[in-house]
Amino acid sequence: MLKLYNTLTRKKEEFVPLKKGTVKMYSCGPTVYNYAHIGNMRAYIFMDTLRKVLKYNGYKVKHVMNITDVGHLVSDADEGEDKMAKTARIENRSVYEIAKEYTDAFMKDIKALNIDTPEHIAKATEHIREMEIYVNDIVKNGYAYETSKGVYFDTSKLPNYGKMLSNNNIDDLKAGARVEVDTEKRNPQDFALWIKAPKEHIMKWNSKWGLCYPGWHIECSAMSRKYLGDKFDIHTGGVDHIPIHHENEIAQSIGATGHNLANYWMHVEFLLIDGGKMSKSLGNVYTLNDLKAKGIDALSYRYFTYSSHYRNKLNFTWDAIKSAKNSLNKLRDMIALHKGVNKKIDKNIISKYEEQFLDAINDDMNMPLALSVVWEAVKYPEKSPKIAQLLKKFDTVLGIKIDEVQETKIPQEILDLVEERKQARSDKNWSESDRLRDLIAEKGYIVKDTKDGTEVLKK
Repeated sequence: MLKLYNTLTRKKEEFVPLKKGTVKMYSCGPTVYNYAHIGNMRAYIFMDTLRKVLKYNGYKVKHVMNITDVGHLVSDADEGEDKMAKTARIENRSVYEIAKEYTDAFMKDIKALNIDTPEHIAKATEHIREMEIYVNDIVKNGYAYETSKGVYFDTSKLPNYGKMLSNNNIDDLKAGARVEVDTEKRNPQDFALWIKAPKEHIMKWNSKWGLCYPGWHIECSAMSRKYLGDKFDIHTGGVDHIPIHHENEIAQSIGATGHNLANYWMHVEFLLIDGGKMSKSLGNVYTLNDLKAKGIDALSYRYFTYSSHYRNKLNFTWDAIKSAKNSLNKLRDMIALHKGVNKKIDKNIISKYEEQFLDAINDDMNMPLALSVVWEAVKYPEKSPKIAQLLKKFDTVLGIKIDEVQETKIPQEILDLVEERKQARSDKNWSESDRLRDLIAEKGYIVKDTKDGTEVLKK
């Protein structure tokens, strides 16, 4: 039984899709005004691991992720200067050039992390008409009103506004708007759905309300409805989206359709850097390219994220990421030992590991526990290709390519010598054991005898 933590109900629940065998899922994607940092990437690894867990359980997945290429403002509350326009001004390029460059960079990053491309990548600029229709539906249903500056959602129409996901006190919420304070707003918390563009604004489109551009929150609501319908199964994002962006998505959905758009809301926690916040002022905003410059590949970072549950904060340090890299390489080497022999293994052993792995991933994606099962299996003293095949199956969830890195593959000649040496040790023929160890070393490999068995590593 697959259980997932639902932010909406604040508890783990059995996952039951709207349609048997199929999961419809939406994930908040990047705003493409800069390179995505490794904190952002934790959210996309979580998103991808979730869809891999769903597929492992036999579900067909229809997944949508947006690309916000219209730009939104400095904070999650949609305040401050437009990020896209700011970057375009600093780099003296058009906002469309900025959007293309950073979209391409993002897609390259998710490929490096072995993140499956969602079935639909929805760019905001390509769905302006859908957003206008969605806003119009909200207005027709009496949940929004027009001012001289735009169209606003009337939060007073929802008695539980702000409390669905975050249990906020409405008096503590700030208004979400991409414009300066509008004195025509009916309530301080009302947020902009559709904004009438000032003359100097770069990105704007014709609509029934004149030249306008969309509020940030409306993008996800409109695009999810186009591809997934008025109601779908899972909505994912970072915990920073809970109090404003996702609360507003729910409000908009109720205004347009009369109900919440998703049954399960799932959120991934923050990545910390050396125990503190990631900040440009501290100089600790790292990208995958920064990791690569220090010899850390993208899949080592993916492996590192499994060291903590997705609902817990994860602390990044250079020592920790280097340790993750070494562990992943060691795992790959140990799997090679299982490939190089032709021995049968008790099928109950395989079944035990399969059951433990499934229990771990189905317990709200407990990836640290799932990884511990992987290590227990790879350390099984009786080497067998069945273990290697099993771990390759587990990798359809892990996504760390534990079976595909050729440079870690141990040649059959070396594996044969290792087996000969194991027999010599079993026969207590120590001189022959030492001779074989030295021969293996001459060929560029090191043999280690541990409590879990014999390991062989490339020098």
